[in-house]
Amino acid sequence: MALILEPDTARVRPVSIHTSILDMIGNTPMLDVSSLGTNPNVRVLVKVEGVNPAGSIKDRIARQMVLEAEADGTLTPGRTIIEPSSGNTGIALAMIARIKGYPIKIVMPENVSIERRQLLEVFGAEIIVTPGNEGSNGAVKVARQLADEHPEWAFLYQYANEANPRAHYETTGPEIWRDVPEITHFVAGLGTSGTLLGVGTYLKERNPDVQVLAIEPPLGELVEGLRNLDEGYIPPVYEKWGGPELLDGKRIVRPRESIEWTRRLAEEAGFFAGISTGAAAAGAFRVAEKLDAGVVVFVSADGGWKYLSTGAWTDPIDDVVAKAEKTIYF
Repeated sequence: MALILEPDTARVRPVSIHTSILDMIGNTPMLDVSSLGTNPNVRVLVKVEGVNPAGSIKDRIARQMVLEAEADGTLTPGRTIIEPSSGNTGIALAMIARIKGYPIKIVMPENVSIERRQLLEVFGAEIIVTPGNEGSNGAVKVARQLADEHPEWAFLYQYANEANPRAHYETTGPEIWRDVPEITHFVAGLGTSGTLLGVGTYLKERNPDVQVLAIEPPLGELVEGLRNLDEGYIPPVYEKWGGPELLDGKRIVRPRESIEWTRRLAEEAGFFAGISTGAAAAGAFRVAEKLDAGVVVFVSADGGWKYLSTGAWTDPIDDVVAKAEKTIYF
């Protein structure tokens, strides 16, 4: 006799039906990964941004930049978008440009991972490559030159565009506060600085005692998705939004440590996240270890599927670390 199982209605949650993929950006879940730490008095939670439609937290800023550019007349039907990116922002912009019918050119270092190029091609972006040894700063330089030469193009420029931190002030920050009002520490990678600035500003307005901490690599070393401000380029939005005054401190995370934590997240928590998430996790748990009590929230910028070609989970760790010195993965 067949066994008939009644549906567990208590576990069924309502799901909205969206008319646009852009409506699915944001409202991402939180995951408790406290079990990976050693301090039982501190909860550690991660905001999972890899579930956004184009796979990263950059979906938020891409949507915000496009909407604001359309509203102020910077972006008009058929106008070409140009943007420097090593991956996630370019992919998110390419997705939105494809939907809205804008031609788009992404300037990126030649040594980005193959997944980045493939996804940009899926969304129809033209890729302009720059020398790999110049990193993301080289891509920024070339994009700015091209934008000056072609004033008919729309240069949204995530590093200086206040729509970047504003997207996080208006969405990411309120979501974290809604879900975890007891938060005591917020930890995120320092890339364009938009996430730290937008979320940090929002949280401190609600509770000035919340500590905002940045994760950055050592000077001269590469950690995917992060930058060290002493390398010579400070994103304009960092100063516009009072970064030096907002941040309560920084944590330095080396490439090996970021890869070790990326593996731990997958092996011990079943959380398949990108390599910059490993760096953020390393910093978050380092903060948690020194607290008497508290709730630490860190951000997972994207999912692990964009990093499969790196061998981060399968190759000998020494090989992965060595490869990180030659390939830009974020």
